[in-house]
Amino acid sequence: MFANAQTGNMVLLGVSLALGEWKQTIYYLPPIFAFILGVLVAETVKVPKVRHLVYSSRRAILFIEFISLVVVGFLPERIPNMVVTVCIAFVSSLQISTFNKLDKWSYNSTMTTGNLRTAIQAAYSAIVKNNLEAKKQFKEFSVIIISFLVGALIGALATIHLGDQAIWIASAFIFASLILYHRNRGYFRRNSLDSVND
Repeated sequence: MFANAQTGNMVLLGVSLALGEWKQTIYYLPPIFAFILGVLVAETVKVPKVRHLVYSSRRAILFIEFISLVVVGFLPERIPNMVVTVCIAFVSSLQISTFNKLDKWSYNSTMTTGNLRTAIQAAYSAIVKNNLEAKKQFKEFSVIIISFLVGALIGALATIHLGDQAIWIASAFIFASLILYHRNRGYFRRNSLDSVND
């Protein structure tokens, strides 16, 4: 069962259905539904009336992510892994649905397969075609990929030493993003019209 890779859950669900393992299929449905819920929440926050209430749709999503991860860190060890997986699937969905652009390029902040493909394609264009924009794209996506690797390393080490509370490290990074996101635009609603691209 996967928290952020719903492709894997879909494959395992299909295999279970094919083998007639009906009870097993139940395990793959909750994270899929949690992912769907996350997409719906992310889209709802973008609705003009809702966005007006929260002032910044992206900052509202960061706040929901932060609260969700903090809560997961407080869950007792006796809680089934399914609960944690569902929570992470929900947060992952919010992240993917909201933060999916690096400059003008699409990217994924929770999985790296597509980012790696894009980086290699950009490297090819930069070297073979001497494309300067592709060179910039390769550099930026390389930073994303390396950050993903470093994050996985830190997460693994933190989990070994801190257990479930290691998730608070991720929540701390999200909280920092929450604080810094609008550092140049103010944290409170202005009298003028809200920015369209918040």
